[in-house]
Amino acid sequence: MTNKEAAIKVIERLRENGFEALLAGGCVRDMLLERQAKDYDVATNAVPDEIIALFRRTLKIGAKFGVVMVLLDSQQVEVATFRTESGYADGRHPGHVAFSNAKEDAQRRDFTINGMFYDPIDEKVYDYVEGQADIERKVLRTIGDAADRFGEDYLRMLRAVRFSAQLGFEIEEMTWHGVCDGAKNITKISGERIGMEIEATLSCSLRGRGAELLCKSGLGVAVFSGFCGDNAVFGVKVVSNLPPEANFIVSLAGLFAGFESEFGIEKAKVLMLSNVQAGKLGFLLENRGVLLDGQMRLAELKMLLAGGYFDDLLLLEKGIQKAMGTISEGLDVIAARAKDLEGVDVAPAALLDGNEIMEMGVKAGPGLGTICHQMYLAQLDGDIANKQEARQWVRDWLNR
Repeated sequence: MTNKEAAIKVIERLRENGFEALLAGGCVRDMLLERQAKDYDVATNAVPDEIIALFRRTLKIGAKFGVVMVLLDSQQVEVATFRTESGYADGRHPGHVAFSNAKEDAQRRDFTINGMFYDPIDEKVYDYVEGQADIERKVLRTIGDAADRFGEDYLRMLRAVRFSAQLGFEIEEMTWHGVCDGAKNITKISGERIGMEIEATLSCSLRGRGAELLCKSGLGVAVFSGFCGDNAVFGVKVVSNLPPEANFIVSLAGLFAGFESEFGIEKAKVLMLSNVQAGKLGFLLENRGVLLDGQMRLAELKMLLAGGYFDDLLLLEKGIQKAMGTISEGLDVIAARAKDLEGVDVAPAALLDGNEIMEMGVKAGPGLGTICHQMYLAQLDGDIANKQEARQWVRDWLNR
């Protein structure tokens, strides 16, 4: 059972019991755009207790706001009671919720393209906010006054940027003014939520558009204090020139490409990246320019390949070079050399370990670490290939 099939079954059950039920929000938008929807949500005039009574397995995830998760087969379907909201004291959550009808429910939503309903049984769209017209015009517009909508939920400003980038829609003039005027308030939203929106923005095909909107709206400098000026403009240009296969962290590194590495690493902390993501971002920023040396030592190239981020660094460097309008022959040489190493073990076990080297008269300490490292580089370079050659290499090192 797909999520869509599960949602339709939920609607059928609610209808059989005398309730109104419709598909709502993003899935309707995606259907009209002929895009694959991520989730199919249901809106109904049934209240949470009535929903729970009709289904064997449910989760009361937001009953205060009229939201129940219905579990069917392996699918989860969010079912929400039509409602109005008011009293947004924290710029994120309503202080008062009242159950209502579909028309009133549409008015509380963020953008017209997200405020429509669809009856999958009668195949009819219910549009109280002119969402279909805005889809035809490829325009992103808030439902009602932009300042009010963004004041209710500051995250909607980042969502405006994300939808514009993902869909290629222009942001309507008053909606855009609302984003720019309220940009400073985005810092009142949790880093995790900000990070999710920025990741979605910088991961889509029009990521350059999203980066430009972040910069021009003031959201970029609000999230990343100091992200402004020519360095920010260059970062946007890098993001715009990244290859399509670049992922979120590569795009984030591109965004900070005009700044010192420490700046990007520090500012990205607000996004609450995972340790792996943070480590990867630091590697990419700190190794900018490394791949421009076509004569790089073989051992160093192998170690870069073994680190797991070589391909991402290559994508970032390509974006940087295009943004600068330069052509690096060294980058092409390194890419070709890396390709030639496909199938080669670029991270073999060391021919000798520390104990074996100490048996040759080397004392424990920093000197031992230096010999171990240099011997391993010689191994990666292909200068030594077995234990006998490795021991001779150590003897020669000690003699020198």
